Amino acid sequence: MAKLNIAPTKSNLLTLQRQLAFAEEGYDLLEQKRQILIFELMSRLDRAREAEQGTREALKKAFAALREALLDAGSEVLDKASIAVKMDHQINITDQHLMGMKIPKITVNTEPVSVQFGIGGTSANTDQAMSRFIEVLPLLAGLAELSNAVIRLARELRKTQRRCNALSKIFMPGYRETIGYIIGALEERERESFVIMKMIRDRLGQSLSEAGRC
Repeated sequence: MAKLNIAPTKSNLLTLQRQLAFAEEGYDLLEQKRQILIFELMSRLDRAREAEQGTREALKKAFAALREALLDAGSEVLDKASIAVKMDHQINITDQHLMGMKIPKITVNTEPVSVQFGIGGTSANTDQAMSRFIEVLPLLAGLAELSNAVIRLARELRKTQRRCNALSKIFMPGYRETIGYIIGALEERERESFVIMKMIRDRLGQSLSEAGRC
């Protein structure tokens, strides 16, 4: 890892040491965040698989009931009957916060099933199909919420992983190498100063001795 292009001075050494300590603290926090994101992502992945399976089974039953209704009355009759259906289902989307992220929370309030079709033309299977499709709505909302959360968590995890890699493989190694270089340069400078001072003292001592003999 290439060291930073910075002068080997004590002030620069102190600055780099402070910045390295700050980077190490930031890395520890990012690593904790990464672990939490992994846990949340895996948890929601498992729940999304279960929700997908439950939704698939519910839709299978709903379409089976619809096929029975089509056999009873035909598609044209069902198309006309569906136009008269008036039901008010409410979808609410709010934000839940996780590790600085906003993850949508979706809730569905379905209107209670009531008589929507006349006694002529349609069959009990028509009411059954409508009821089963209404039952699917909260399942679809739950699946959409989990799928959206998985996508956002995966993106945040990749972003956090890139930051961790940048700190651990580029930023901190470069700072550590530069700090080591500066420490070595300062020690070498101190040794040179010590040698020079020793030479000066030796020469002063020699000069004083010669002056005393005179």
